[in-house]
Amino acid sequence: MQQIRPTLTKEDIICAETPAGPNAFVVFGASGDLTHRKLLASIFQLFAHNLLDEKFYLLGCGRKKFTDDQFRVTAQDSIRQKSQFLSAKALKTFTDKLYYIDGDYADDNLYQRIKTRLAELDKKHNVFESLVYYLAVPPFLYSTIVEHLSSTGLACPKKLGSKEHIKLVVEKPFGRDLKTAAHLNNTISHCFDESQIYRIDHYLGKETVQNILMFRFANAIFEPVWNRNYIDHVQITIAETVGVEHRAGYYDKAGALRDIFQNHMLQMLALVAMEPPISFDADHIRNERVKLLRSIRPFNIKTLDDCCVRGQYGPGSINGKNLIDYLEEKGIDKNSKTETFVAAKLFIDNWRWQGVPFYLRTGKRLAAKDTEIAITFKQVPFSMFASVAIDELPPNILVLQIQPEEGISLSFQAKRPGSKICMTSLNMDFNYKNIFLVEMPEAYQRLLLDCMLGDQTLFARYDGVETSWQLLTPLLHAWEKDKSPPFKYPAGSQSLPQADKLIEKDNRKWRKLAQH
Repeated sequence: MQQIRPTLTKEDIICAETPAGPNAFVVFGASGDLTHRKLLASIFQLFAHNLLDEKFYLLGCGRKKFTDDQFRVTAQDSIRQKSQFLSAKALKTFTDKLYYIDGDYADDNLYQRIKTRLAELDKKHNVFESLVYYLAVPPFLYSTIVEHLSSTGLACPKKLGSKEHIKLVVEKPFGRDLKTAAHLNNTISHCFDESQIYRIDHYLGKETVQNILMFRFANAIFEPVWNRNYIDHVQITIAETVGVEHRAGYYDKAGALRDIFQNHMLQMLALVAMEPPISFDADHIRNERVKLLRSIRPFNIKTLDDCCVRGQYGPGSINGKNLIDYLEEKGIDKNSKTETFVAAKLFIDNWRWQGVPFYLRTGKRLAAKDTEIAITFKQVPFSMFASVAIDELPPNILVLQIQPEEGISLSFQAKRPGSKICMTSLNMDFNYKNIFLVEMPEAYQRLLLDCMLGDQTLFARYDGVETSWQLLTPLLHAWEKDKSPPFKYPAGSQSLPQADKLIEKDNRKWRKLAQH
C-alpha cells in the first residue's frame, strides 16, 4: 500500500526547525543546580522533538563523585520534574547517552582523563564532528577551565580551518565590571576564537524577545512610527516576587545591576531600539545591537540621583505570606549594601531616539512577576472632543509581554455603545499560548539548539559585553564609594518611592505590575 504523506505548505517548510547534526556535549558543573534545573531538561526536549542527532552524547564533569549510572538516575529525576507528557522509553534512551567524570577543575589530570574519555565516546557514538563545552560553573572558575582546555589541546579544532566545530558556552555574568570583563574576554580569546564562543543570556531565547525583530522589521505599519516623532517614552520592567532563594552567596556579591540590568535589560533595550540590520545574519544583527549600546548616553555621576535609584527589600508580605528583610536572609551579610532594586532613566543619542527617555527598572520581592517592554506613543496633538470635556486622550501603548505569559497587546481609543460621545480604551491582545495552542518552549532549548547549529545571533559578542560594562562601571564605582545604604522598600511593593519620583518629575508614571 502506498504511504500517503501530508502536504507541506510553504509556511510549514519555513517554520520547520533545523535539527542539529552530530554533537557531543561536555558540561562542567554537571552536578550543580543549573545543569539539573535547566540544561538536562532542555536537551531532553530537543531529543524528544527529534532535534538531536542519533550521534549524540553528553559527558558531565563535576566535583561530586558519581558513576555513569548514578548520574543517569539523578538526570532522570531532574528531567521528570521539568518535563510534561514524558515517555519512559524516550527518557531511558536519552539518559543512556549520558556519562560522568569527576575531578578537580584545577588538576591537569582531569583534562587528560576527559581527553581519553572523549576519544572512547566519539568512537562509541560515532561523533567526530562537533563538540560543545558548557561552563555551568561559578564565574571564578571560567579562566581555570578554559586555560586547561587550551593547554591540553582540547580547545583545538578537530579539523584544520574548522574552529566552529568546537564551541564554548559561557554563562553570565561576563565579569563584574569593565576591567574583569575585558580580562575574561582576553583570557578566553587566547584559547578560543570568537567564532567558537557563545555567551549565553537566556532572556534572548524567550519567544517574545526574539519576536521583537520580526515584529519591527516584518510589518510595515510599525517601523515608520518607531522613532522620536511618534514615541513619547519606553518602559522596560523585570519584576520578580522571589527573593535571593538559594543564590544568596552569589547574589550578595552581584546585586541587581550586575545580575539583571547589565545583561537582560540592556539586551532587550538594544533589540527594541537598534537600527534595521541589512540581513537576518548573526553578525549583522549583533553589529546593530552593539552600535545601539554605544549610543546610550553615559551616566552623569555628579547628578546620579536624577537618573538612577537603588533599593533593597525589607520585611513585607506577598499573597498573604510574611517575608523577612533582605539582611535577614540566610547567607547575606548583615551589613550588606547590595541592591535588590534598580531604576534608571537612559537616553540614546542618535537621530532615531534623541530626547526619548527609556525608563528601566528591575527588582526582587515586588508585588508581581512581570517582565514587559511598554512603548508609549505620543498623545494626539489636538482633541476635537474638548467641547464635551474630553480634552486629553490616553496615549496608545504597545506592550511586549515576556513573562510570565508571553504575548503582545496594543491599546487604542474606541467609541462605546450608547452616548454619542462615549469613549473607552480597548486592548488588542495576542497571547502565544492561546493562539498557537502549545506550551512555550524553555528559552534554553532555543539557545542550545542554535549553539549546536553554529548560529550566534542570540548570543552576546565580546564588544557588546564590554560596551555595557563601560556604561555601568562608573555607576558601580560611585555606589561603592557611597557610604549610605540603598533605600528600603517593603516586600510586596509595586515600586520604590524614590524610583516613582524619577519618572513622575517628567509627568509620567510607571505602569502597574500586571497580575497574571
